[in-house]
Amino acid sequence: MAKQTQQQYPHPAARPARPAPSPRPSGRAHRGRALGAVGTGMVAVLGLSFGLPSTAMAQPSGLPATTTAATATATTTTTTSAVTAAATTVTPAGHGFTATLSGKATFTAGSVTVTCTTSTSSGQVPAAPDNHNETGPVGSSTTPATYGSCTTSMPGVSATVTTTGTWGVAMQNGTPATAGLTIPSGGFVLKTSGLASCTVTAAPGAAATVNGTWTNGAPSTLTFTNAVVPVKVEGGFGCPTSATSSTFNAAYQVRDTTDPASQINVTG
Repeated sequence: MAKQTQQQYPHPAARPARPAPSPRPSGRAHRGRALGAVGTGMVAVLGLSFGLPSTAMAQPSGLPATTTAATATATTTTTTSAVTAAATTVTPAGHGFTATLSGKATFTAGSVTVTCTTSTSSGQVPAAPDNHNETGPVGSSTTPATYGSCTTSMPGVSATVTTTGTWGVAMQNGTPATAGLTIPSGGFVLKTSGLASCTVTAAPGAAATVNGTWTNGAPSTLTFTNAVVPVKVEGGFGCPTSATSSTFNAAYQVRDTTDPASQINVTG
């Protein structure tokens, strides 16, 4: 073999510099890139999740919400199946009834609470077959609920309530059974006098429904617990004019007036 001749350089500085080795990524930098990749993936997944329409839709009180999810290639969509309410029957068909306040009714708007100790309303169960609905509530019109003996939480301020128009109630079988009391637009007006003169109008722009719970019994009861009612408050000093809703609490005993020995019941 030919002897390999080594090239000589006159001075060490004249030797060509070796190329610097490529820096190896530190463990920290490598982990940073890995975490960045994972984070990007998570952001993509979260972005997809939040971009999908919700499978939950608001349903009427007492009605079950059922949904189904459908998937397709590279596309995820959500669909909502038709909601079927429970069958409802109100008995006895055609009988009249009266709802009488048990205890007290309170209306709270802002920091002001009005308490009334008397209230009544009456109506009639629809005659058969209209007292049964295979897929929803059974409704009927009622007289405007009257309210009396009202006081306020403000010293030196008294209150009166005036109700007008055609009111209504719709009973829905379920667990629990529910009842919606519909107040016509402007059908409830509360006025205070004394040290503060205020006017509170419920359902100021359109009819509003107040949801309560129905319990069969002897007598049956209709209970409203912290039910929210839209209101408009007008007046001067001491009036909660910034309030746009009022909280309503009351319990009513519902009795059959056609046959006092019978009970007004809501079943399937």
